[in-house]
Amino acid sequence: MREKLSYQCQACGAQASKWSGQCPDCGEWNTLLESAVAVPRRSARGAQLHGVAELAARIVDADEVAAEAEGHKPTGIGELDRALGGGLVPGSVVLIGGDPGIGKSTLLLQALAAGGDDERPLYVTGEESLRQVTLRAQRLGLSTERLRLLAETQVEQILALAARERPTVMVIDSIQTMHTDALQSAPGSVAQIRESAARLVQFAKQGDTAVILIGHVTKEGAIAGPRVLEHMVDAVLYFESESDSRYRVIRAVKNRFGAANELGFFAMTERGLREVSNPSAIFLSRGDSDVAGSTVTVVREGTRMLLLEIQALVDVSQLAHPRRVAVGSDANRLGMLLAALHRHAGIATQDQDVFVNVVGGMRIAETGADLPLLVAVVSSLSARPVAADLVVFGEVGLAGEIRPVAYGEERLAEAAKHGFKRAIVPTANKPRRAIKGIQVTPAAHLGDALALLK
Repeated sequence: MREKLSYQCQACGAQASKWSGQCPDCGEWNTLLESAVAVPRRSARGAQLHGVAELAARIVDADEVAAEAEGHKPTGIGELDRALGGGLVPGSVVLIGGDPGIGKSTLLLQALAAGGDDERPLYVTGEESLRQVTLRAQRLGLSTERLRLLAETQVEQILALAARERPTVMVIDSIQTMHTDALQSAPGSVAQIRESAARLVQFAKQGDTAVILIGHVTKEGAIAGPRVLEHMVDAVLYFESESDSRYRVIRAVKNRFGAANELGFFAMTERGLREVSNPSAIFLSRGDSDVAGSTVTVVREGTRMLLLEIQALVDVSQLAHPRRVAVGSDANRLGMLLAALHRHAGIATQDQDVFVNVVGGMRIAETGADLPLLVAVVSSLSARPVAADLVVFGEVGLAGEIRPVAYGEERLAEAAKHGFKRAIVPTANKPRRAIKGIQVTPAAHLGDALALLK
């Protein structure tokens, strides 16, 4: 096989032999991107037979394929293993993205150093020198006896050395610095990122090396480069953090070997990232005295139950159109819930500014936070605090009904474990057997739930 350069339109898929500003087929501007095309070589006796090429691949029956379960290998960092679904799978490719300085390189360096004695890790750096990586490992107090380092950005050279080294885990820091000689564009371009990632994925699939790619992110928080990069890999992890917080959250948005939306929690310290085994304690740092507009709820993220505090501030608006601000939840859903509150509970907020915040910088995507959000709004509007030992969850429908949420008993058990004594839940989520330490009160309608607060 030999390669030649081609240009493909990202709008219609048309191929062109040279670059131009406008696609000759669809007329779109600046959509032609460089790509490498493999061209089969003809054999001496001719590779074409009656116009059909000889194929090396063959169709097989599914029964012939060995369907052994892929085993996860722990990385030595429990919260990272949780986000990965149990650990790294040999031959898999993981993409990790996050803001600059959030701790991506630090976490992976710690993971490589914490691996088992049978691991052969290789850390490929394209942004730092080998001295910088070594000094960081020493500053973190990591063992570097088995850690192998490589400073290189050319993919062909990396794969040649990796084929000879045969590492069990290979980290690429970062994919935006890699380039292949098959393309003429600069490193970091869309074509280079896509082609470099494709060759690294092919290397991982042909052997037992687990490849971890570190990716830069854009201002919007998405991984820089073509979106196809996320489709090529087996797992995509995002590092998230508030700008002024020392806590880090790693979230799995895609995982072919485990549950998506799984979370891992870390705290940044002088000795690197430290695991947080009880993240609910971080988000429940309320004061000794009860305050109006604060409610505790239980949400499910992946396989983990989290207790979060939802705060609301309701104040008389000085504007013609009162503000509806939601931090950590959906602003459109907030407006819908306030309309349901007015229609089915008789509590009006049309002349009030409503601000809602999820404490700790977490973002709630599930509907189980509907009822606690409205409880916080009513508490702020009436200036009546919610009891500190009360936990609330449930979805609120447009007809004012309180709809059940998944894993109700597990949520109640998590709340009881943290010392909560009472709970207001949907009627359908009332447990069949009493849960020790917590009194569960069911509610079928929004008005019923709010009446229980008095």
